[in-house]
Amino acid sequence: MLVVHDLCKSYQETKVLDRIGFSVDDGDFFGVLGPNGSGKSTLLKLISGVEKADSGQLLLNGTPVENYSRKQLSRSMAVLQQEALPVVNFTVQEVVEMGRYPYQNWMGEEKGNQGQLVDSILHKLDLNRLRDRSLQELSGGERQRVALGKVMAQQPRWLLLDEPTTYLDIGYQIQMMDIIKAWQKEEKLTVIAVLHDLNLASLYCNRMVLMQDGNGIRVGAPKDIMQSELIQRVYGTKPIIVEHPVHLLPQIMLQQGGSFVE
Repeated sequence: MLVVHDLCKSYQETKVLDRIGFSVDDGDFFGVLGPNGSGKSTLLKLISGVEKADSGQLLLNGTPVENYSRKQLSRSMAVLQQEALPVVNFTVQEVVEMGRYPYQNWMGEEKGNQGQLVDSILHKLDLNRLRDRSLQELSGGERQRVALGKVMAQQPRWLLLDEPTTYLDIGYQIQMMDIIKAWQKEEKLTVIAVLHDLNLASLYCNRMVLMQDGNGIRVGAPKDIMQSELIQRVYGTKPIIVEHPVHLLPQIMLQQGGSFVE
């Protein structure tokens, strides 16, 4: 379980997080939603241990996140970011193998042969035919699958997603989220996902926090968040809420002339 309690974070004179609090249970697919500048990515940096909060508590399985060493944390938690792929021209297989770094010694060596694990990941993500291709030769969707393969090789219990579908077309968005959802169920992972697309979040997340100006103004299931008045207050536009005809989950429809942003 992850417990976030009264977290505060400022950069110089600007307060980015203001006493935000919520909890994430083991096995949740937990969405972090909110408009630009609401503090979503900063929150993810604090959870992953990249940055430290100014005040408040962040407990992972009852232990403050800052008490974990970097290697300990990386063995239980992985972050998926497309821009985190190396700039140097590595092959697909080499990048996926980089996910094993938490288990390697200072010489980059690991006990046992992890080739079978890497082969399994490449097959699962349909990357086997691309294993010897360089990253520069890949499309955006293929690169994102490579980034996912790298964190899968890390074998985490917690997966943090920072806008994983950004820059992907709708086909690749659904493909990426379906792969992550299947992996979550198979390995009983806990997922925390920063998402811009509210409809996508409603389809895949069982619980969410909606952020505004560094505060978590509501935590709940999709039906608790996807409410017209609440979306209007946070995003400055009044949507129409409908029920998905297949999944029976709330979805938003935007309308012309519905903006209240000044």
